[in-house]
Parts: sequence; C-alpha cells; structure tokens
Amino acid sequence: MSNQIKNIVFDLGGVLVGLDEGCCIQAFDQLGCQQVSHYVNQRLAQGLFHDLEIGNISTRQFCDEVRRMTESNVSDDDIMKTWNLMLVSMPDYKKEKLMELRGKYRLFLLSNTNDIHWQFCMNELFPYQGGTIADCFEQVFLSYQMHLAKPDVDIFKEVLRLAELNPDETLFVDDSPVNIESAEQAGMHGLLNRHLDDWISEL
Repeated sequence: MSNQIKNIVFDLGGVLVGLDEGCCIQAFDQLGCQQVSHYVNQRLAQGLFHDLEIGNISTRQFCDEVRRMTESNVSDDDIMKTWNLMLVSMPDYKKEKLMELRGKYRLFLLSNTNDIHWQFCMNELFPYQGGTIADCFEQVFLSYQMHLAKPDVDIFKEVLRLAELNPDETLFVDDSPVNIESAEQAGMHGLLNRHLDDWISEL
C-alpha cells in the first residue's frame, strides 16, 4: 500500500461481517412474510429496507410496516431476529487485524446499515477480549444516522469533512465496485474487496 495512506475507511457487510441473504430470505418465508423476503431476494434499493437504512423510518415503524405488508401479527422481536440472520459472523482474526492496523493508521467505518443490524453488530459481533467497536475505529459513520447512503458521493464527502481527512491520504475498502467508484470521485483511493478476506492480505 502507498506510503501516502494515513487513513483507512472500512465498509461493514461483505468486508468485515459475512452475509447470508439466503438464510434471511428463508426465515422470513417461514414467518409467513414472503412479501418482505422479496425485498431481500431482489436486493431492492428503494422501498422498505432503504427507508430503514437511511433513517426515514424507525425500527418500530419498520416492524409495523412488515406486519401491514404481510397481514400478520408477527412480533417485533421475531422480525428483528429474522432480519439479523443476514449477518453471519465477524471472526476474531479480523478484529485482531483491525487493532494491528490501528497502530499504523487512523481507522474509520462507513456502512449502509440500520439500527437493527447495528445494535446486533455492536452487541454480538464486535466484542472481543473485553474490547468494543471503539477499540477498532476512531469514528463510525452509519447511513441511517447520516440520512445518506452509498453510492451517493455526498456520503463520502461528508465523512471526509466530519473526520477532517485529506482524501488523497485516505483509502476506502468496500466489496461494491460502484461504491469504490464514488469514493474515488470524492478523491479517495479505493480497494475493492472481491472476496470476504481479500483486504487482510492487501493491508
């Protein structure tokens, strides 16, 4: 990696956390929520999940909409547990790698996510040997809190502004070519994570 890089911004899903859309789809179907699993299956960028992801609706409103769409009485807890089945794991070796990198670079997280997934990540996936996500990243930037989402170039510009980063000294790691392209339009360098653990050997 170039010696000019001082900052690394990581994506979450598909880079740090493994994803299993099939498990999530199957579980929604088993709940009788096929209309909702359709959103996951088609990876729809608009609609219910998008509104949750950019903070247009709350978790409670999301659960209410799931019940309305599916004409069911499924509980908030069952909906959230099912939605979180998409998030598979974050192995300890990744946390160790992040802490190793934090000794050399300023590390940040930028994720298109929602409050349901984020709470699960903080409570279940990131804790390690008494440490928390704060031990891995200097700052965390989340779409549902920022009301912006990748690949909108504005979210990258906002991260650069809020963290006071020089884009030419900043590397963005993501599994989406479109997101990498937007980051580069904002002046950042990009590392495309084609497979889940590529970034470990690259960094």
